[in-house]
Amino acid sequence: MRLSYILNAISLMMMYTGIFLILPVVVALIYHDNVSIVPFLSASILSAGCGYLIRKVYRKSAELENLNDIKKSEALFIVAFSWIVFGIISAIPYLFYNFSVIDALFESVSGITTTGATIFTHFNYPKALFFWRSLTQWLGGLGIIVLFVAVLPQFAVAGRQMFFAEAPGPTEDKFTPRVRNTASILWRWYLGLTVLLTCLLILVGMPFFDAVCNSLTTLSAGGFSPNSQSVMGYHIPAATWLILIFMFFAGASFNLQYMAFQKRNPFLLFKSDEFKLYFAIAILMSSLIAIMLVHAHNYNIYDAIRHSLFQVVSLMTSTGAASIDYTKWSYSAQILLFIVMFFGSCASSAGGGIKMTRWILVYKSMKNEIVRVLHPNAVINVKVDDKVVAPEVLRQVVVFVFFYFIVFSVTAIIITLIEQNHTIGLTSSITALGNIGPGFGSIGPMYSFENLHFATKAILIFNMLVGRLELIPFLVMLQRDFWSIKL
Repeated sequence: MRLSYILNAISLMMMYTGIFLILPVVVALIYHDNVSIVPFLSASILSAGCGYLIRKVYRKSAELENLNDIKKSEALFIVAFSWIVFGIISAIPYLFYNFSVIDALFESVSGITTTGATIFTHFNYPKALFFWRSLTQWLGGLGIIVLFVAVLPQFAVAGRQMFFAEAPGPTEDKFTPRVRNTASILWRWYLGLTVLLTCLLILVGMPFFDAVCNSLTTLSAGGFSPNSQSVMGYHIPAATWLILIFMFFAGASFNLQYMAFQKRNPFLLFKSDEFKLYFAIAILMSSLIAIMLVHAHNYNIYDAIRHSLFQVVSLMTSTGAASIDYTKWSYSAQILLFIVMFFGSCASSAGGGIKMTRWILVYKSMKNEIVRVLHPNAVINVKVDDKVVAPEVLRQVVVFVFFYFIVFSVTAIIITLIEQNHTIGLTSSITALGNIGPGFGSIGPMYSFENLHFATKAILIFNMLVGRLELIPFLVMLQRDFWSIKL
């Protein structure tokens, strides 16, 4: 790996992150909150200043006009390290509000990875801080590297390597010949949906500031809210339905949505095997839970459908927003919600988890292997959307799912031992790794992660980052030859 290329990309990221940190300062000025100016202005100056200093001290990085011949190993390192640095920078403002270092880093990483787990025990903080929480989720939802690929000319060609390093799905899903154009279109679509939801939430009675924050965290599948009771706290059924709908599309492929919109054909969505499975699981699981709510909790049919569908979509897309405290539901309903956490959203979406495409590939691979037992000489291809999937992609998917469950199992066991609570161990591990947010028991949607042990928080920070980058960059870093660095 060439240090000049790495420092060039990291320094640019730090400088532009400094610009984003100015936005909460504007919010503080609008709401006459002079106290909140210093935390964000300090973080902005520090981030931009360090980025500029890196370019000055190591002149080779500043001399690079672009990163066109970047290697895959360098792209993986840049992506992984960028997210770590972004998390550290984003944590700085929290320190000014009397958060410990580990709590500040936990809240920050939970934000940028769109996990939505919080250590807030009260919500008496300035609006600037709530806006920053929401903004970090929005920036992280589609990916900070995807954003820089879209706007920075230095990443015009090298962006391809970093684009797929940041979102390493089973296939390289792009719909324009140039990755930079794809990134730009994705961000415009993402922004357009965010603005649309904001306007609709205001129309149904949600306060302007809350509408902005909830829109940022809904389209990013993040789940943070300025209301301590999440969506439930607004008591606006229309807002619940709006957030549910946009949350569903946040977990669907943005590429597919854009193509359906461009061709003015919404039924194009149902030509995708992944979307059909995504839709079917949402309907099936929410229907089962709705039946349980009617019979076990005496819900009326309307409320049973609304709350069950909202929570299934929320957890499946890894948003983690709550229309009700589902930890008070029956054990059977909670088990179904726990299962939903393992499905994940669609590839090329803002959602987290294993992803529906991977489950399709795992199922078809297993099915084919069973057929080969009876017909050893048969040549059977695995297809998704009538396209043959390469054998190396299938191997990568199997390895990914295997390591995903290894990370989940190991961290769940360790956390259970630390907390002496299997509910916290199991649910916190998967909600962090799947970037979902709230779990069950004392870390449910109406509670906080603040009381967890220092070591537990550190493990969950690791899980959140690994889950957001979908394991690949971290697994590659375990290879010894990856760390050969050239000045």
